[in-house]
Amino acid sequence: MNQCQLRQQILDQVIEYYRLAHRAPPFVPGETRISYASRVYDERDLVALVDASLDFWLTRGEHSLAFEEAFADYLGAAHAVYVNSGSSANLIAVAALCSPHAERPLQPGDEVITPAATFPTTVAPLVQHGLVPVFIDCVPATYNLDVGQAERALSPRTRAILLPHMLGNTADLSRLLPIVEEYDLYLIEDTCEAMGTRFSGQLLGSFGHLSTFSFYPPHHITTGEGGMVVTDDPALAKTARSLRDWGRDCWCNPQTAPPDGACGRRFSYLIPGLSDTYDHKYVYSNVGYSLRPTDMQAALGLTQLAKFAEFERARKRNFAALFDALSPYRDVLILPEWDDRADVCWFAFPLTVREEAPFSRADLVRWLEERGIETRYLFAGNILRQPGYRHIRHRTIGDLPNTDAVMRRAFFVGVYPGLDQPRLDYIISQFQAFLARPPRSREHPSEV
Repeated sequence: MNQCQLRQQILDQVIEYYRLAHRAPPFVPGETRISYASRVYDERDLVALVDASLDFWLTRGEHSLAFEEAFADYLGAAHAVYVNSGSSANLIAVAALCSPHAERPLQPGDEVITPAATFPTTVAPLVQHGLVPVFIDCVPATYNLDVGQAERALSPRTRAILLPHMLGNTADLSRLLPIVEEYDLYLIEDTCEAMGTRFSGQLLGSFGHLSTFSFYPPHHITTGEGGMVVTDDPALAKTARSLRDWGRDCWCNPQTAPPDGACGRRFSYLIPGLSDTYDHKYVYSNVGYSLRPTDMQAALGLTQLAKFAEFERARKRNFAALFDALSPYRDVLILPEWDDRADVCWFAFPLTVREEAPFSRADLVRWLEERGIETRYLFAGNILRQPGYRHIRHRTIGDLPNTDAVMRRAFFVGVYPGLDQPRLDYIISQFQAFLARPPRSREHPSEV
């Protein structure tokens, strides 16, 4: 038996192992816990991981390059830069615009408009780079930034808008993009929860100067840990790669580059102030990080991306089932809303308990959780209420009443592709059982 035959035998046994060891146990209502999201995988994913591991290329390699190319093609973008998380993607996107190599680099004290209803690592890179977030309110039921407040938030220091597409949904880009253009602002799309969503037929993540994606297990596809920075600007792409790779200037693929580098003059570079030449692999043009993923993760990304169309269909189907089932309860629940021009690939199903409802969010969440249905609050809620962000330098537009309402009364349940019809039916039945109960005395936790 030669090496190729042995490898194929191993992979055939991996398929057999998957079918024996990874078969989902039968769903038992009330006993089997239903996650709000989870990885969805099959034998193709496990084979890809094992196949890549047999090469024992532990850092970025050919699978990473292929995944970047495939993801850029999917989005219709010129460049995709694979990193180790969606949070790292946000960090690199902001850092790239702050780099001296940017055409109009952001400077400490510059302002960036963003919603207060957000995820922490959307805002953290702004704070870490000395930028000033200008927080605006969200729109009830869409949970996205209020475009009507964006123009009010402008000042002479405004340089960018950081737009997270919340739970797959999106703001009104037809009103936001003209503001970006008129005031010559950068636009960063945080698309970590919104892969596959389209606005007027165009994929989210293809509108901004930079966009970011997350491949953490609850997201639309997974590489375990992982994220992507996407841009059409070659200079920003080069800077993003440099920032990911310790800040170094070299752009070579270490697996394919000749000894003298892809440029042909690896050992001929001059550093100002140094009289001799220096190895380009050790020339650093940015203050960077080490945010590199592994090649095995990228191998998984390729198989997941190949299945994304079926994942997308499942998310939309599951969302529609929950929406139809809960529509009769609009008197006590605020159901999600979206723009007619948006084709949303939902991350989750968000709900807000109405102020006048005879029960609290805590009542409903506790009921679901006790029956094995996992829930989540809308991430940080109002980020300025969080202990780590209360004292950051910032501005706000108004008192953010909708964002505070989200923090007090909103939550979500899952729509991920792992939800089959029996699980969906059980989730719906438990909502209906709770909502059919007579009114109770509400709990009144301390106000935020």
